[in-house]
Parts: sequence; C-alpha cells; structure tokens
Amino acid sequence: MHLHDILTAIPWGLLLAFSIGPGFFVLLETSILKGFRAALVFDFGIVFSDIIFILIAYLTTNQLLEQLKDNPTLFVIGGIIMLSYGLISFIILKRNFKKQQEIELDDENIPKKNYLGLFFKGFFLNFINIGVLGFWMMIIITYGPQMEMDTSRITIFFAAILFFYLLFDIAKILLAKQLKNKLTPSNIYKIKRVISIIILIFGLFFILQGFFPKEKEMITNKLLPKTTVVE
Repeated sequence: MHLHDILTAIPWGLLLAFSIGPGFFVLLETSILKGFRAALVFDFGIVFSDIIFILIAYLTTNQLLEQLKDNPTLFVIGGIIMLSYGLISFIILKRNFKKQQEIELDDENIPKKNYLGLFFKGFFLNFINIGVLGFWMMIIITYGPQMEMDTSRITIFFAAILFFYLLFDIAKILLAKQLKNKLTPSNIYKIKRVISIIILIFGLFFILQGFFPKEKEMITNKLLPKTTVVE
C-alpha cells in the first residue's frame, strides 16, 4: 500500500507548490536576487513550518479519527470539509490576492549568505498563515481514515507530499526568471482558481465515496486486485 500512498501524494505536492501565497513570490525573488542556495534554504524554512503544522493537525485529530476510521460517514465529513475549503478559497480568492499585492515583501533586508536568517524568514512567512494549518487538517481528516490511521502509512504519505512539494519548488527556483515573466496577475488568478476547483472536485469525490461505500469498494477491487497490492 505504500506505493499507492506515495502516488496519491504527488498531486497534493503539486497543488501545494502552486498554491499562490506570499511564500511563492518571495521564493522566486530570493532565487533571482540571491541565487539557488539562498532560495533552497528559504524553502527549507517553509517546509519545516509545514512539518510542525502536520504534527499539530495529526495530534489534534488522531484520537477522534481512530474511533471513526471504519465509519463511511467520515468520508462525507472529510469531503464536506474539503469542498468547503475549496469553495471558500474560490470565493475570497480575488480579495486575498489584492491584499497580497499590497504587501511589500522586502527581500533585501537579509544578506545573501545569512542562511539562518533566510531559513527563519521562510518559516515565519508560512507559519503566520493559519490557512496552511487548515489545509493539513483537511488532508488528515480526509486521508487518515483511508490509511486506517496507520502511523507508518500516514508518515510516508505526508513525507511524500513534502518531498514532491520540495521537488516542484526546486524546479520553480531553477526556472525563476522565466516563471517571473509569465506570472502576470491574470495568470496567477487563473492558477489559483483552477486549484480551488480541483480541491472542490476532490471534496465531491469523497462525499460520493461516503454515500456509496459498496460501489467504491467494487471499483477499487476492479482497479486494484488484491493480488497486486504491495504491502
């Protein structure tokens, strides 16, 4: 099942990498102004804050989800949370984007070689965004029960999300100049709208799984026969 968990993590790593926020812009600016190493250290700070958020989300929901992991209703609850998250993101997108444009993020206040300063800048820039905690709680509530709240599977799943997220970010760092030229306000708005719609679709999918658990099991058995499951 670990391979399946890793493959499931890939689209979430991609969505996370292209969730446009202040960290996205500062990562590009840091890469252009200070170089690859500085941008990578800044990104490590963001990932470290994500790890803390994941631990908080896991510790606050683990006991409840452990009790409800075999209940199909949890698929509906997780789907509703995911759908709501996508819908809210879609509705307030324009307002939040305008606010982000008004925020001045001065990247010249940290010397190029001050890697510790860049690390903590990435950490705090991500950590003050409470929406990130909401994102990770949404993922745990939705996927945790599917993994039977198995700590090893959940650890591999979230490690894979962060790994692919970091991998996509490295690609962004390397392509920073090209991306900066193409990320016009109009294109950024379109990308964010697409991400919100994708999360909405995921939410609807999980709600349907909760309402039709037998059909979901039949489809899973056809697509993934028991003889091919990798433990």
